[in-house]
Amino acid sequence: MSLRDDTLALLPAAKEARERFLVLVSALRPELHRYCARMTGSVFDGEDVVQDALAKAYFALGQMAEPPPLKPWLFRIAHNVALDFLKRYDRKHVDVVAVVPEPVETADRDVDPELVEAALTVFVELPPVQRSALILKDVLGHSLDEVAATLDTSVGAVKAALSRARANVSPVGTAAPATQSLSAARKISLDRYVTLFNQRNWQGLRTLLGEETRLDLVSRVQRPLLEAKYFDNYTRVLLNDDIRAAPGFVDGVPVIGMFRSGDGFSPSYFLLLEWAGDGISLIRDFHYVPYIARDARFAAA
Repeated sequence: MSLRDDTLALLPAAKEARERFLVLVSALRPELHRYCARMTGSVFDGEDVVQDALAKAYFALGQMAEPPPLKPWLFRIAHNVALDFLKRYDRKHVDVVAVVPEPVETADRDVDPELVEAALTVFVELPPVQRSALILKDVLGHSLDEVAATLDTSVGAVKAALSRARANVSPVGTAAPATQSLSAARKISLDRYVTLFNQRNWQGLRTLLGEETRLDLVSRVQRPLLEAKYFDNYTRVLLNDDIRAAPGFVDGVPVIGMFRSGDGFSPSYFLLLEWAGDGISLIRDFHYVPYIARDARFAAA
């Protein structure tokens, strides 16, 4: 048997193992995303961090003799990946320093409804340790012990970070993120995509996108768009599910909101287009990670 044949023989088992892992972590993914989105200041960057963290966890799990406690283990990995992301992309307040405990009393509240609904930009104004402590404790309702374990510090240090964060954060009246500008040609192609989709003009969309366009079906597959039979799948889905597209912005980023009947003003999921020159080079389809839509603030264009 050749090396290629050996590799092909492994693929079904590898695919099954990955799918079983994704099922295992599926219930925790929305909470992981709420954390990572607030750490990065973007629902889309937050999902990239979740994907990276889960990939690291999947690899690490294969090296272990005994499975770890899943939730704290995944949050610790996601926290470290988020910090790496902030350093890599030179985001605000990326110097991660030890928290020095102070003799402060911190209310042991569970969740702060105002912070849960606050814009993601609220959190990126804080240094990472304060940011992490505030999100884990006041947004997600983790205990002080759980927060300390995630941050690899003491409960006293967590209380100090929370005290500072609560004093520094101001969720009311926070400015919306700056909106990315689109060139005239790119705006035309985005609006054209929306129009063709709502007309169910799949051939027109194939022509608009071209042979080099790639598809990232987030959390599922990445491949050339034409190989994915993407619009053929939509033809089947739309027989039982009325979906309409609308241009808009999330975190200041131009997106296409995908609305099902009854969605009101909040999309079920998003498409994110990327360009090479004025041509669409990539479609990122977030259909399989709908929890992003629950954390996003969609503003119609």
